[in-house]
Amino acid sequence: MSGPLIIAIDGPAAAGKGTLARRMAAELGLPYLDTGLLYRAVGRRVLDRAGDPRDATVATAEALALSPADLERQDLRTPEAALAASGVAAIPGVRAALLEFQRNFGRSRGAVLDGRDIGTVVFPDASVKFFITASPEARAQRRWLEMTAAGQAIPLAQVEAETRQRDKQDAERATAPMRPAEDALVLDTTALDANAAFVAVMAQLRSRLGALGVTIA
Repeated sequence: MSGPLIIAIDGPAAAGKGTLARRMAAELGLPYLDTGLLYRAVGRRVLDRAGDPRDATVATAEALALSPADLERQDLRTPEAALAASGVAAIPGVRAALLEFQRNFGRSRGAVLDGRDIGTVVFPDASVKFFITASPEARAQRRWLEMTAAGQAIPLAQVEAETRQRDKQDAERATAPMRPAEDALVLDTTALDANAAFVAVMAQLRSRLGALGVTIA
């Protein structure tokens, strides 16, 4: 393997990819980037201006104006921000504005990046690619429990409907639709807790890197 170690982790919302990516980055001593946060921040900027996240002109302008401070906002994990992120992510101008940022992040010394199109668009030549998934029902249940714990009283049925709506938007968008890369390692976490999922993904990682002649502890 030549170049820095880049691990691409894609998958739908609440499949557990963020938790796995952060833990994997810590285990390997690599930088971590939650690329979905970039799109949430752009979507939130559009909403702040009472704009439509599907408006290409407005969304692209906000993507170009994105600053590191936008990623520190405390309102990026709401259902509203998630749907706005899915809307702006379908716009080619937005994706182009954020693409180079993501690539520069991983080029210098490697990285673990999670999102929707890391292995298919951002880093199609990534050292290892994963697609983390779970049933819509399981993902909605996880998200609902998180929101309930945070004091957000939202019906489970609403969370599941929003989960399915976002899946549909992500899979059907014309630009960089969410799908596994052809050489991605797929892990279904429906029946796995966080620890079991981490054990499974690390075993897959060691096996794939071993085939490339790379050994990790």
